[in-house]
Amino acid sequence: MHRFAFLFGSVFLAATQANAELIINGQKVAGSSNVATSDYSPQNSFQGCIANLKSQAMANGVSASTYDRYTQNLTPDYSVIEKLNYQPEFSTPIWDYLSGLVDDERVAVGQQKLAQHREVLNRVASIYGVPAETVVAVWGVESNFGAISGSYPLLQSLGTLSCEGRRQSYFRGEFFAAMRILQRGDLTESQLKGSWAGAFGHTQFMPSTYEELAVDFDGDGRRDLVSSTADALASTANFLKKRGWQSGQPWGFEVKNPQAASLSGESRRNKKPLSYWMQNGLVRTDGSALIQGGLSSSSQAGLMAPAGANGPLFLVFKNFDAIYSYNAAESYALAIAHLSDRLQGQGAFSTPWPTDDAGTSRAERREIQQYLLNKGYDIGAVDGLIGDKTRQAIRQEQVKFGLSPTGRAGQQILRVIRSENARTMMH
Repeated sequence: MHRFAFLFGSVFLAATQANAELIINGQKVAGSSNVATSDYSPQNSFQGCIANLKSQAMANGVSASTYDRYTQNLTPDYSVIEKLNYQPEFSTPIWDYLSGLVDDERVAVGQQKLAQHREVLNRVASIYGVPAETVVAVWGVESNFGAISGSYPLLQSLGTLSCEGRRQSYFRGEFFAAMRILQRGDLTESQLKGSWAGAFGHTQFMPSTYEELAVDFDGDGRRDLVSSTADALASTANFLKKRGWQSGQPWGFEVKNPQAASLSGESRRNKKPLSYWMQNGLVRTDGSALIQGGLSSSSQAGLMAPAGANGPLFLVFKNFDAIYSYNAAESYALAIAHLSDRLQGQGAFSTPWPTDDAGTSRAERREIQQYLLNKGYDIGAVDGLIGDKTRQAIRQEQVKFGLSPTGRAGQQILRVIRSENARTMMH
């Protein structure tokens, strides 16, 4: 996850900020720490802590027999404390972030999933009012359509986080919620595997979010977000609906600012009627009027400029806020929104990002990694996820080719690599 500030396990590690924030299902859990944790040593006796939590668990609806059953052989995993304290060394520009999450590969698989689950998605859209493309976009970004849902045993991770590190009270709530899920019989312990922070299933719900919003959509009497795609998709739509999704309304759209109206003070939160934006000269990027479909002059929208005035601009509505509530980061919400548009057949943003070194897709990143591997660099798997080892190798190659050693897997280094490969083949 850390290798690309990756959206995984309903955790967004905001590496675009100076101090990373851990965001889980819309709640900030902890700021990052500068403390080195590779040699982390526990502050408490784990077994003593778990024993002391029993009465608190019972006060929160966990039976004594359930607690004893699932904690008698529980051991800690202190690697999760290191992840909680992780301080990213690399700042991810938004064009890198989006190019990896919304690429042709993910769009193609997403369209396959739309067709494969059309009947379920039609029913979901009818009941919850959330378009199929938006639900599938969340699925694609959160777990790559179920391919990457996490392998950490939740009780072990949450038990450790309940006894060590910061925000123990938050993680204790999730620890007890996970036990209540097992107690009800919706899932088995072997199914409760997910991210190091405790999110699980196709669309990465935290246990407390599961308890609040998961639904049994396939009618088997169990809310199963791990093995039942129908339950997972419907639960995701239910989440968005309960967070304010307005049926028949857009999340937003890209706009142009031909009259160079001031963007000072404008944001997602500072919403104004479309009549205001029309008076200030904003139009859609194709030049058409802002008011279309179910919108009116009084529809409230905020102006978002994620890369500043020279990058793409977006008017965003309440549906964008609903997506934002899933993982509280605007870049995350924009990835979901953009992927949902792409799944509906729309193209890339009209305005280019303000950079001379645009981002790369996952396929292009794998191409870069394969080149580095062939050059003898120890970078691990060729998986399209750019981690510290890959960035270090890229820096060395950038120096070799006279480029600025940014460590970015952008189009600039990709062009050089392709040129080198072509030259090698000619010889």
